[in-house]
Amino acid sequence: MTFPLFLHIASGTAGILSGFAASFLRKGSRRHGVAGNVFVVSMLLLSSTGSYMAMLRHEPGNVMGGILTFYMVVTACVTARREGAGTGLMDWGGLCVVLTLAACELTYGTQAALSPTGMKAGYPPGPYFMLGTVAVLATVGDIRMLIRRGISGTQRIARHLWRMCFAFFVASSSLFLARQQYFPELMRRTGTLYLLSFLPLLLLVFWLIRVRFAKAYGTWRRRPIAIGGPQPSLSTR
Repeated sequence: MTFPLFLHIASGTAGILSGFAASFLRKGSRRHGVAGNVFVVSMLLLSSTGSYMAMLRHEPGNVMGGILTFYMVVTACVTARREGAGTGLMDWGGLCVVLTLAACELTYGTQAALSPTGMKAGYPPGPYFMLGTVAVLATVGDIRMLIRRGISGTQRIARHLWRMCFAFFVASSSLFLARQQYFPELMRRTGTLYLLSFLPLLLLVFWLIRVRFAKAYGTWRRRPIAIGGPQPSLSTR
């Protein structure tokens, strides 16, 4: 086993464990913050090593997926760390990255759909269009933020939230869906692996609804966002 592969596996395992821990620990607590920071470091290592190994194997789809995940985590952290509204050079750089990714993903998806084999670089159109759609949504969000010269309040929480949860989904699906053969037959037969894979997206929907609902009824008070957690630091009265 090569060192990049070992680091990839270790960081992926740590990312999934810390992601689930941060998801269920009390928001704003010290343990939640520690788990969130472990999640961030793990996801940055996971995505960068994944892209590096995919580049060596000439797998452009996985390269773009790793870069998109890295971008999501970095921009989520920048959103959490920034005090108040405002934008910076990193926000413009992130826009350039995700705009390029969106164009590449959609181009590859179109080429796969038009190919006689229905494939492009080993993948059908679906994964390219799915990641391309996510990249387009992120691009639109970046443009809106730059036009407004920053975001705050609920919008800031939502931006941090959905980007972290998507990165969490990438890690969980890469393990539980892409490598089902490594898990017991019972987990495959009962759908447990699908539940674990899509749980980050379910948590994303839950927290977005809670953030919006809490704001509508004035039941939340602002607190600093935990740097790495895939959920916001939110509390209700």
